[in-house]
Amino acid sequence: MNNYYTASVPNRRNWPSLSGDLSADVAIVGAGMTGAATAVELAERGYQVVLLDAKQVGWGATGRNGGQVTGSLSGDNAMLKQLRKTQGDAAADFIWNLRWRGHDIINERVKRYNINCDLKTGHLFTAWSDADLPEFESMVNEAHRRGMQDSVSLLSKQEVHERLDTPLYCGAILNTKNLHLHSLKLCLGEAIAAESLGATIYENTPVHDVQMPTGKPVQLITDSGTVQAQQVVLAGNAYHRLMRRQLAGYLFPATLGNMVTAKLGQDLCQQINRDDNAVYDSRMVLDYFRITQDGRLMFGGGTNYSGTEISDVAAMLRPSMEKTFPALKDIPIDFAWTGSAGIIINRIPMLGRIQDRVYYAQGYSGHGMATSHILAEILGTAISGSLHEIDTFNDFWRWRIPVPTAAGSGLVALGMKYFKLKEQLGQR
Repeated sequence: MNNYYTASVPNRRNWPSLSGDLSADVAIVGAGMTGAATAVELAERGYQVVLLDAKQVGWGATGRNGGQVTGSLSGDNAMLKQLRKTQGDAAADFIWNLRWRGHDIINERVKRYNINCDLKTGHLFTAWSDADLPEFESMVNEAHRRGMQDSVSLLSKQEVHERLDTPLYCGAILNTKNLHLHSLKLCLGEAIAAESLGATIYENTPVHDVQMPTGKPVQLITDSGTVQAQQVVLAGNAYHRLMRRQLAGYLFPATLGNMVTAKLGQDLCQQINRDDNAVYDSRMVLDYFRITQDGRLMFGGGTNYSGTEISDVAAMLRPSMEKTFPALKDIPIDFAWTGSAGIIINRIPMLGRIQDRVYYAQGYSGHGMATSHILAEILGTAISGSLHEIDTFNDFWRWRIPVPTAAGSGLVALGMKYFKLKEQLGQR
């Protein structure tokens, strides 16, 4: 079946393939959310930018995800534990501010460049069991302590069921600062914005090698030409295999499944999701869903951490969707697809530099919408000469598993089975 995101972009902009040799201040490999957002950051700062993608702008996880922009920062607990050793109590403030930074970047950019990406506000983080509620209450109290009383509140089971026509969930956190949107439209809009600022974009141009000759610009090697740049950003996440000596063993692909129903009509949309909130639940391997701009339910979940393909996405997800919303039993599924997310063992996103000339950002572990924009801003600041934040990320310790990617994905899958079993047994 087709990808809903691709099918719902009218008059999609296409860019040419690279032909010949050229030079730039900065070359970015990967034109997904990270690459496009970084291109805007750098072009706004006056850099001559070339953005390359092996497929098309937004072809990877950017155009295949659930479209939710939330403050759920991947690896936050691991980051906090490490940062406290050097920053003390200030570590919690750093992570809290990082958590919400992407929202502000996206809102401002959509407004500045008039990007039509079906942007909506409102999100429910739903409690799968009563055991989740003490932690939920603690999270809400912390949000209120930090001034988010008007945008974050704790809902009872009854209040959740007033908003969602489902037999599931024991409570929820309502967050009106969180966003949901058409992620491919956002990425395309940012690519067009970068181009309007002078960036050059090439599609269907896979980069096969990155060469760093001493005393010369970095060279990107493709079948149809080369790009020489003073600095390079690797933004391919789970879709590239460049600089393996430095980067292999940290990131492992997981396969995401997502689908979209036939159009439901206004009445049924309001029945199942009264306030048009995006939703995800509290389980380790969770379900996530939202109503699209044209009145369909987008429903994702069942992440395959072994990295292997899902043979029938709709068949895998339909039972969960119908359990969540019995009113949608036997509803036609118009679109179903998969995508690859980059998983880091301790979930801390990877952001750093190699020999001060090649930068990389990857491994959002399913939380890439906001995180990609945060790291893109940090990349722009680093390339402009301020290295404090990027060095903070570069210094984080992460597990490195020195095995082939398939074997590493198998180990990640085994670990997830262990945590899922603990979850099923009621252990936290």
